[in-house]
Amino acid sequence: MTEPLKSPAPSRIQRRNRARILEAALDVFAQHGYRGATLDQIADSAGLSKPNILYYFAGKEEIHVTLLHQLMDNWLEPLRQLDPDGSPLEELLTYVRRKLEMSQAFPRESRLFANEILQGAPRIAPLLEAELKPLFDGAAALIDRWAGAGAIAQVDGRHLIFSIWATTQHYADFEAQIAKLMGPDAPREGAAEFLNGLYTRALAPDQS
Repeated sequence: MTEPLKSPAPSRIQRRNRARILEAALDVFAQHGYRGATLDQIADSAGLSKPNILYYFAGKEEIHVTLLHQLMDNWLEPLRQLDPDGSPLEELLTYVRRKLEMSQAFPRESRLFANEILQGAPRIAPLLEAELKPLFDGAAALIDRWAGAGAIAQVDGRHLIFSIWATTQHYADFEAQIAKLMGPDAPREGAAEFLNGLYTRALAPDQS
């Protein structure tokens, strides 16, 4: 029986061009959203022709989905790192810090994800169900166990995770608003100390 032919591994130039396209697309999608972005804009940003773009990707949607899949893998890592055997308060404060660091280091990726969710997650819904939901449910259950044991304040794990996402990713998703109100360096000044204090007070177990 004849074995099927294997596709040749992409060349160095192909890998470089593919990465170049994805980097350019990240800029375009973060600035214009999925609906406002065009292949022409991505091609211009990448310094490649539109036919070149279509050699590597079937169209705008495939580029967008590829970026979202890459993003999700990195975006979920801090939640995966919650240690059931660690100190509950320290684990949660570390999670807050990691989420804030990611939003400050990868603002384009955060806005890409936010834009997709605002549209109803039409291209990433299966990934949310398959990867995010089991991880979210497990983390929320862990937080509920910590709260039930008195290791942290009585909180609902699900709503705590949502609150952490809101207070950390805001610095990326609304970066332009914060810069206009507080100056261009404001997103990086004082945020970590403020959130650490906020969640320390909110989550510290009742000592009475």
